Amino acid sequence: MYIVMLGAPGSGKGTAAKMLAKKTNLPHISTGDMFREQIKKETELGKLANSYMSKGELVPDEVTINIVRDRLSWEDTKNGVILDGFPRTKMQAEVLDEILAEKGKKVDVVPEIIIPDQVIVDRILNRATCSNKDCGAIYNLKYKPSKTPGVCDVCGAELVVRTDDNEETIKNRLETYRKNVEELLSFYKEKGVLLSIAPEDPTADNASEQVVEKILEKCEE
Repeated sequence: MYIVMLGAPGSGKGTAAKMLAKKTNLPHISTGDMFREQIKKETELGKLANSYMSKGELVPDEVTINIVRDRLSWEDTKNGVILDGFPRTKMQAEVLDEILAEKGKKVDVVPEIIIPDQVIVDRILNRATCSNKDCGAIYNLKYKPSKTPGVCDVCGAELVVRTDDNEETIKNRLETYRKNVEELLSFYKEKGVLLSIAPEDPTADNASEQVVEKILEKCEE
């Protein structure tokens, strides 16, 4: 099962993707996490990616495509993957189809998580993530804080707040997303694989669980 998660930055697609990965045993591939790891290591790729990400802009297609193409060649992707953060444009989607076609595979379902912009801004401004990459638990300092401030409830590692999480950058990221997503949504709608999901209460603790349940229902059809 090859799944492409869509949704604006802060829509909860990363959280839903991680939950879905645990339930399906499919690898969760987040291009954002890949780039942030490179930024942390201060590699040339990381520096290049950061020059765009720090301003809320998209990393150039050729850079993103190369890193995804390499990751999809790994043995653990042969039965499917959950892609988070790729594709972001129609061109990237077409390239993804080509990569999968070489394996005799295709994109099976594309969940689009729909969340109001104001909820997204509030989420991101108060978001903290576990620094332990193997854990990656996400908290909201306002609505869902950790029991001990600055410490992950799950593994005890330090919680970090992304330096690019400020209101100006968030609005730029949302604008960039809206600019690119319409054509992408049309592309997947025509293929009959688009699944739009709008949680009844996006601020509820179980909003991500609702999203995952709907995706699993679609996968079982």
